[in-house]
Amino acid sequence: MIKIERKDKIDIISFSVDKIDALITDEIREEINKVFENSFSKVIINLSGVEYIDSSGFSCFLSILRTAKNSYSILKFANPEPRVMELFQTLHLHTVFEIYHDLEVCIGSLR
Repeated sequence: MIKIERKDKIDIISFSVDKIDALITDEIREEINKVFENSFSKVIINLSGVEYIDSSGFSCFLSILRTAKNSYSILKFANPEPRVMELFQTLHLHTVFEIYHDLEVCIGSLR
């Protein structure tokens, strides 16, 4: 369901699903939180290919952000599909999360 790739000491997490909803958020949260077991981690969640996120998905991301902050880590998002970006904006979460439209620019922001 999720794939974690390491590039320049940055963990890039991508999804093999096109929808993040209540059926999979617990599993996603558990897997991503493992990355933050090491303090000062740098993590990018690549949303490319994710066409829809429901309220439980956004709640999951807020929980992950809290975990990241508690471990003095950095969490950023990249490549949101247009519909997903609209949801971030509608919920005003674009003011909570750092979101980049390009993965390489996001990676550059962490160097």
